[in-house]
Amino acid sequence: MNTDVITKLKIHKPASEVFEAIVSPDKIGSFWFSSSSERWEKGKKLTLKYDEYKAEVVITVLDIEINRTIAFTWGEEHGNGTVVTITLTGEDSNTVIKVVESGLKEENPDVIAKMMEQKEGWVYTLTCLKGYLENGITTLRASLIH
Repeated sequence: MNTDVITKLKIHKPASEVFEAIVSPDKIGSFWFSSSSERWEKGKKLTLKYDEYKAEVVITVLDIEINRTIAFTWGEEHGNGTVVTITLTGEDSNTVIKVVESGLKEENPDVIAKMMEQKEGWVYTLTCLKGYLENGITTLRASLIH
């Protein structure tokens, strides 16, 4: 069974703006995590905090190609690490952002539920990113109730 979680969304902004919103500690708090410990760069370990949920996650940035690709690992501290690859494609003022999260364990009896949870999270995150970049909305993030 393929356990990759794939999510795509079109954002009516150039790839450079979409990229910067993700990697910039000054912008990520407007749509996703409350904060990032520093700017995302290849090889760095960063701490992302969700103040509203009293949670944090450590990621390791595996690769970055400016305005095109961001790859990182997360969840390793809990023994269920996955790799997230974000790809930006498009031209002019439209960007398709594609997120692929891979590495969920097929033998985990809860893998289907975990895949659904991750899909929900990525759809929500990308929707918040779209609202932020296209309309300046910063109040959507951290509204998902579990």
